[in-house]
Parts: sequence; C-alpha cells; structure tokens
Amino acid sequence: MSAPSFSATPLWHQGWYRPARWIASPNHGPRPALTPIDLLVIHSISLPPGMYGGPEIEKLFTNTLDWDAHPYFAGIRGLQVSAHFVVRRDGALLQFVSCDDRAWHAGVSHYRGRDQCNDDSIGIELEGLEGESFEAAQYITLARLCTDLKAQYPIAHIAGHEHIAPGRKKDPGPGFLWGFLQHELGWPAQYFPESVRDG
Repeated sequence: MSAPSFSATPLWHQGWYRPARWIASPNHGPRPALTPIDLLVIHSISLPPGMYGGPEIEKLFTNTLDWDAHPYFAGIRGLQVSAHFVVRRDGALLQFVSCDDRAWHAGVSHYRGRDQCNDDSIGIELEGLEGESFEAAQYITLARLCTDLKAQYPIAHIAGHEHIAPGRKKDPGPGFLWGFLQHELGWPAQYFPESVRDG
C-alpha cells in the first residue's frame, strides 16, 4: 500500500500571495515587456497621518476615500495610487495589486541606474509615520514576505522610498530598523542601500 501524497498549496497565484488578504485596486497597469522584477521598495503610510487601524488606506488604494471626511484629505483629493502590499500595525498583510503587474507607488524615481522604479519593483507599505518606530509584528510579516518574494522573483535590491526618490520622499524614515531587517533576512549587504548597510 503506497503512502498518501500531499501537495502544499502554492504560495502564489498569478502574482497574488495567498497568505495576504486580497483587496483589488484599479490603480495598476502592465509592466514593460521583459522587465525583471528585482527591487523591493519599503514605504510608510497612515491616513490621516499618525492615525492607525481605520479603513482609509484601503479606501485610498481603491479610489473610494471620502475626500471630505478629514481636512488632510483635501490635499490629496483625487490622488490615484496603490502599492502591492500593506503591512498593518498588528502584522496583518493586505495585497492590492498582483506582483506581476505595475502598481503606482514609487512616482518619479531612480535607483541602481534606472528610472521609473514602478516598472520593475514591488511596493510594500508599512502602516506608520515616517520618522517613528514600527511594531515587531510588522517586521515579522515583512521578513516573511520578503523571503517569499525573493523565492518567487529575481529580487536583488531592497530600498526605502527615501532612497529611490531622495529629496522628494522621506519614508519609511529613521524609525525603520534596516539593520534588524538585514539580519532577519540574511541577505548580503549589497542588496541594501549603501547608507543603511550593516557590515
């Protein structure tokens, strides 16, 4: 009698990560043909700034935010943006765009000799405020996600929004522990921006 066979559920389905909660955003498009997806970009976001746990991020990324619900929203009225992933303060993971597609997270950007980082990157938003600290649960989720992304895509670089759009963006900011993430991932120093390398 042969032993029963078991097949693990694949982690990925057409660029969607099964451990995440999927919330499809309309704010995406195709990547340029033959573009290697080799960069992870770390962001921080909170809406309104410094307020956590509400539905505003999901609403922004799905174009359903009530622009009149808070005075801050007047300054971003009509903005159409997205990221591939959002990591909540409690470590919960949301996905808005297939990693095979181009999310609208980087804006005008340049890194490792290339412009338009949206074309070849995966954007990961951490719920938080630039310059402030992030939660342990977020680092745990982020490290697991980065590991699984690297197993699926030819990831060779990881950087903050501040590194790909210096002078324009400051997130995730000095409160983000790059050295801790590097140790958790065990990736070589050259994967990281020179300014945050640990060893």
